[in-house]
Amino acid sequence: MRSVLIQPTFEAWRDQARTLLAQSVSPDEVLWSDDVAEGALFAAEELAVAKSGPVPKVPVTFLDIARTAAAHTDPQRWAALYRVLWRLTRGGERHLLSIPTDRDLRQVQGWCKAVGRDIHKMHAFVRFRLVGTDEATGREQFIAWFEPEHRIVRLAAPFFQKRFAAMDWSILTPHECVHWDGTALHFTSGVPRSAAPDEDALDGLWRTYYRSIFNPARLKVKAMQAEMPKKYWKNLPEAELISELIASSEKRVAGMLKTEERPAKPAPKNAYLEKLRRMNDSDEPAK
Repeated sequence: MRSVLIQPTFEAWRDQARTLLAQSVSPDEVLWSDDVAEGALFAAEELAVAKSGPVPKVPVTFLDIARTAAAHTDPQRWAALYRVLWRLTRGGERHLLSIPTDRDLRQVQGWCKAVGRDIHKMHAFVRFRLVGTDEATGREQFIAWFEPEHRIVRLAAPFFQKRFAAMDWSILTPHECVHWDGTALHFTSGVPRSAAPDEDALDGLWRTYYRSIFNPARLKVKAMQAEMPKKYWKNLPEAELISELIASSEKRVAGMLKTEERPAKPAPKNAYLEKLRRMNDSDEPAK
């Protein structure tokens, strides 16, 4: 049995998997771990990095799947990914990825779906706070705190890079942090919640915006909580308004129903629209 201790990243797993594959080490012979404390128990047995043969060609589709699944926090993911990799290459199952009922593939795809949902939540619920301005560049600097379920920072970061390219920002999480300086993304170790800044003026803007778009007539509490789970509320400045807005929604809807219907405004005069109306009234064929 070979014990392999890696950092909890796709790149670390990929490098070791290549070495194992080159040495024709089967999945049953490998014990994977990304836990430092656990790894210390078998450090003397760690895999030598010397390669002993060529690495088989790996489908690009699998690498994309593996990169996403690797962001999951299930400790079994490394072994499952290597098992799928082995079957695709040394095992001769080149068409494995087209068999959705396969047990290993289903598990990996399940991890990918969970990671995808977590990335979606991060894109939706990160809230930046202004902390200062760089005197040299004049660029505003922002910090946000987020608590993802999985190690998704590297997968989610490009979205924020494109959307907030004009400002310097950092997103802090317990797993890993990402920083943008206008030129490149930088990643550092995770930090505790205390490292993030407290409330600032931007929180008030978020509350004003949320209050303005809240429509009591379309309120569906269960659907709202499914899309915005309560575990995220503590880090959302607008979340403190939710209970108040829900409680007042029935009264606001009743007031809306009592309001007299406003008369419809006359349609604007437009030659093209007038022609369409005449054609519709006379069944005139279009030319």
